[in-house]
Amino acid sequence: MDLDAFDELLTPRGQRALAEAVELVGTDPVAAATKLRKTYDAALTSAALTQAGLRERARAKFGEDAGRMYFTPHGLEQSTRTEVAEHRARRLTGPRSDAPPHGLRVVDACCGIGGDFLALARAGCTVAAVDTDPLTVAVARANADALGLGDRVRVSVGDAAEVRPEEYDVLFADPARRTSRGRTFDPMAYSPPWPVVLDLLSRASRACVKVAPGIPYEFIPAGAEAEWVSYKGEVKEAALWTGQEGARRRATLLPGGHTLTPTGAEAPVGPAGRYVYEPDGAAIRAHLVGEVSEIVNGRLLDPMIAYITGDDPIDTPWAARYEVEDVLPFSGKKLRAALRERLVGNVTIKKRGSAVDIERLRSDLRLNGEKSATIILTRILDKPSVIICDTSPPA
Repeated sequence: MDLDAFDELLTPRGQRALAEAVELVGTDPVAAATKLRKTYDAALTSAALTQAGLRERARAKFGEDAGRMYFTPHGLEQSTRTEVAEHRARRLTGPRSDAPPHGLRVVDACCGIGGDFLALARAGCTVAAVDTDPLTVAVARANADALGLGDRVRVSVGDAAEVRPEEYDVLFADPARRTSRGRTFDPMAYSPPWPVVLDLLSRASRACVKVAPGIPYEFIPAGAEAEWVSYKGEVKEAALWTGQEGARRRATLLPGGHTLTPTGAEAPVGPAGRYVYEPDGAAIRAHLVGEVSEIVNGRLLDPMIAYITGDDPIDTPWAARYEVEDVLPFSGKKLRAALRERLVGNVTIKKRGSAVDIERLRSDLRLNGEKSATIILTRILDKPSVIICDTSPPA
C-alpha cells in the first residue's frame, strides 16, 4: 500500500471498498479480491483488503478502536498495546503541583501509526507528532481524526533529530527497532540511533522513551528510571523515564496495575521446599527477584537462577506457584521412569539455567499416561536438576 492508495482509501469510494473488504475478512483471499475487483480497481482493492486484514489483527492490541483505525504492517507490529500506552499516559499526567492547567504539551519524536499519542491525547495532552515516513504520517493523522482527537494532535513529516524537546513539557520517543534484516536488539541500530535518542533526552525536561525489554543495561542513562511492563504474564516492553522522582528500576504488571520497586531485599539460598515460584519476567528484568522472594517468604534454589522456593502457599501476582512432588538430579532415563510411575502423559516443560533441548526431551520421554505435570529443568546449587510439580488429571 502506497500513499496514493491510502489517500484514496479515505475517500467516500475508498470507505465503501474498505467496508466491503471488512465483510470479506476470513474468506478465501482470491475470491475476496475477485469480488471487489468487479467494482474497484486493483490498487484500491489491494489497499482495502490489506487494511481490513490489519484491522482484524489489530484487535488484540487496540480492541474496538481497531475497527476505526488504519495501519501499516510495520506500524502495527511496533505499535504499543492500548493498555500499556494508557498506563504510560497515566504516569505522565498524574497529579503534579506544577502541571499546566491546559494539559501537558508533548512532542512524540517518532510516532509511528500513533498508538501512544492517542492515549496521551485522551489523557488531556496536546501532542505534536513527527515521523520520517509520509505514509506512516498519513496513517497516524487519519487515526487521530477517526478517533475524534484531531484537535489535540498535530502530525507532520519530520526527523526526530530535528525535534526541539526543550519547547515542550514532555518528550516521548519510540525508536524503530527493525532494520532491513528484521528486528534488532542493538540500540545503536535503532532509528533514530541511540546517540540521537540520548541527545533528545539531555534536552528534555521530562521524557519517556520506549525501548525493547532486552535493552542492555549499560545503555540505560544514569539517573533514568527503567520500567519493565508485563501484560498478562508476558514482558511486552521497557520504558526509560527522566525528569521525575522515582525508583531507578521498576516492574509493572498489567492489566492489574501492580508495581514493584527496589527495597534492598536480598534472597537467601536454600534447599527446595514444598513450592517453586517463577517470578514474572518484568521483575526478573528489573532485578527485583529478591523483592519477590521476600513477598513469598522464599529462597533461591541457586544464587544465579531466578527460581524461588518456599514452604508456604502464598498468592501473589508477581510469581506463578507450583507444588513440588519430587526433586531429582537430572537424568532423562530417571525422569522418564518417575513420570511413568506417576502415570503422566502430558508435561509442561520449563527451564532456566539448563542446556537441555526441550523438544528433544519431550520426544525422548515417550509418555502416555492420563495425568499431567509441570517439570522444571534448572540448577540447584550449580547441579543440573529436575523438579516434578503438579501431577494431576488433565483439565
